[in-house]
Amino acid sequence: MTFTQQKTLAAQVRSDFPILHQEVNGKPLVYLDNAATSQKPLAVLNALEHYYKFDNANVHRGVHALSARATDAYEAARDKVAAFVNAASRKEIIYTRNASEAINLVAYSWGMNRLQAGDEIILSVMEHHSNLVPWQMVAQRTGAVLKFVELTETGEFDFEQFKSLLSNRTKLVTTVYVSNALGCVSPVEDIVREAHAVGARVLLDACQAVPHMPVDVQAIGCDWLVASGHKMCAPTGIGFLYGQLELLREMPPFFGGGEMIQDVYLDHSTYADLPHKFEAGTPAIGEAIALGAAVDYLSGLGMERIHAYEQELAHYLFERLAEIPQIKTYGPHPKQAHRAALASFTAGEVHPQDLSTLLDQSGIAIRTGHHCTQPLHRYLGVSSTARASLYFYNTREEIDTFIETLKETLEFFNGMLG
Repeated sequence: MTFTQQKTLAAQVRSDFPILHQEVNGKPLVYLDNAATSQKPLAVLNALEHYYKFDNANVHRGVHALSARATDAYEAARDKVAAFVNAASRKEIIYTRNASEAINLVAYSWGMNRLQAGDEIILSVMEHHSNLVPWQMVAQRTGAVLKFVELTETGEFDFEQFKSLLSNRTKLVTTVYVSNALGCVSPVEDIVREAHAVGARVLLDACQAVPHMPVDVQAIGCDWLVASGHKMCAPTGIGFLYGQLELLREMPPFFGGGEMIQDVYLDHSTYADLPHKFEAGTPAIGEAIALGAAVDYLSGLGMERIHAYEQELAHYLFERLAEIPQIKTYGPHPKQAHRAALASFTAGEVHPQDLSTLLDQSGIAIRTGHHCTQPLHRYLGVSSTARASLYFYNTREEIDTFIETLKETLEFFNGMLG
């Protein structure tokens, strides 16, 4: 599909996003911080509002009409998420507050109970802190050993080195599906195949994959996969864990409380069946319903179509960045490898924070810092980077505005430094 055919996608959807139609500092907003969080379409905002206006009640235990409607919508959203990632059963989808909680659920329920001294956990140097810190905690308490896959010369997951790290001591492989800093796409099906061959489990951080491309957990074969709703057009405060059914059944609850129980006695309790065993307390009901609306919205557009359009945007973004000799980008170029529509970059002696501040004065929102990947930035030899990240509602024209303003901003700083 050509760009001419694809470019109608942004034109089709931009009216669905009220937040995009505003001025910041007197200039039209150009929102290029989608890897941090996505904007929300009216369909999602309306679903959240509808719940609180008409169906606000607690789920599962009430017999009155509002509770029944809330329960139906809450559980229907689970079905939508299950279909979206092609889970084999709705019971394989666990609602969490976010991807961080989902990873911690696996770390504490499975990791603390299954890992022993000398067992090995393989991660990569580009992990988000959310997929690093919990495993550091697990390793400290169990005596497990952390090992790290490095990067290829093009800034991608080094699959050959990964294979050399595998052994019969490897019990878990956990890695990012798409890097939020480098944009590279890990060879997840190959990773799963090799890990399973030595008897290891695999957890994938798919926060930057699920919103941007078709994801099929059965085809990938992973044991667990996590994602955050707020990066896929849903509200904050909702995410999900996918886990293979039998594996989830073997795992003990992470939180205790209401909703996750079957029967409670003074000295012991029995637990509910999946998925509720892992969903203690009153859940984020409205947010879960809105997540279902986000899934409907993305599915209606088509994930293949979204991905194809974003690939075109990625190529164009890198073409325009290449016009500025001062800019150094990190991760593979779109011509070298399949990658996400984001670019982390530095600009010589100009600090990314200063760059972002002046761009904001022109209404352009990008992110600066270590992007919750401090170890990766140390590995790259930089303390921070600037990052422009796109989604399907962004346009070529917005990239042009960003590049031209970036050029002007660098000219200003170069004049000061020179």
